[in-house]
Amino acid sequence: MRWKRLRAALALAGVVSVLLPSTPAHADAVRDAQWHLGFLRIAEAHKYSEGEGIVVGLVDTGIDANHPDLAGNVLPGIDLVDPGGDGRRDEGRHGTSMAALIAGHGHAGGAGVLGIAPKAKLLPARSGRVAINFLGRESEGIQWVTQHGAKVISFSIGGPANRRLQQAVEQAQAADVVIVAAVGNVPEVKEVVYPAAYPGVIAVAGVDQAGNHAAVSVTGPEVVLSAPAVDVETAGLNGTYGKGTGTSEATAIVAGVVALVRAKYPQLSAPEVVHRLTATAIDKGPPGRDSEYGFGIVDPVAALTADVPPLKPSIAPVTAAPTPSANAQPEKKPVRTVLIVAITAIALVLVAGLVATITVLNRSRRG
Repeated sequence: MRWKRLRAALALAGVVSVLLPSTPAHADAVRDAQWHLGFLRIAEAHKYSEGEGIVVGLVDTGIDANHPDLAGNVLPGIDLVDPGGDGRRDEGRHGTSMAALIAGHGHAGGAGVLGIAPKAKLLPARSGRVAINFLGRESEGIQWVTQHGAKVISFSIGGPANRRLQQAVEQAQAADVVIVAAVGNVPEVKEVVYPAAYPGVIAVAGVDQAGNHAAVSVTGPEVVLSAPAVDVETAGLNGTYGKGTGTSEATAIVAGVVALVRAKYPQLSAPEVVHRLTATAIDKGPPGRDSEYGFGIVDPVAALTADVPPLKPSIAPVTAAPTPSANAQPEKKPVRTVLIVAITAIALVLVAGLVATITVLNRSRRG
């Protein structure tokens, strides 16, 4: 009952995952429990990219930088709750759990949590103690990580629209940052929350282990991509581990994939990165984009290897002949040409008439 009450309280305040109690589980069992790694073929994806050189901004409850699976991957950030801190502490666990899914590197012997982009760096903006406040600090967090080198922002909380949040999102997008945000969980919310609902943001919904739409995930026309969101194994506080269910986990996973793509294709702009992910997603549900899966389930391997045409078609060479449109009008001939044709026709008629007259006269004389 206590966990049900906690879930309700967190969801109403903006948290979009449900974290089960952390346990001191054996780290090797943790890796085995990370079903989403096999589901997304992460081992194959890591042949092409591990996110090296990419900074992922995480606006959340901070990060326990001392967790063995995160040590060395967490940069000094900002604490918007307790001034003077650098974001590398976490009282609520939510931020640490998301961080591990993005850039956990595990530890000796292939144990512990392996993130999607284990060589990426995390830049925390601590905006809440237990992620239950959505009072504007998140906007400051987006702005701060944007100004300090983040090329990806993972935002696993959400709430109502507000002008400050929208401005922060637009500023980040103008700085060529890819923003990944959770759509929210039912039954606590019924529509896609913000910032996921803003244009240009990768709004992430969830799927289960069978690849079907997760019952916990909100639906809506704003959904862009889907990713694992049910019983996702991740890190907790003080070296512990646990499972989480919600679009928070799916968001962190997609943020990790964005880091992989940005590392592999550094020349791509943020919109082109989003285009590469949507163009290579595994289509589910009705053909094309839909309200449950968006463009489909994110496919890291395809996103890293597929030949994807650019978002904007290339300009045709100037020597190429233009293609007439369906509504093209017949070409108008010059006036001079029309006059020549008309005079020629009249002359022919006159000549024909003259010939006919001469013929008639000759016949009359013979008669």
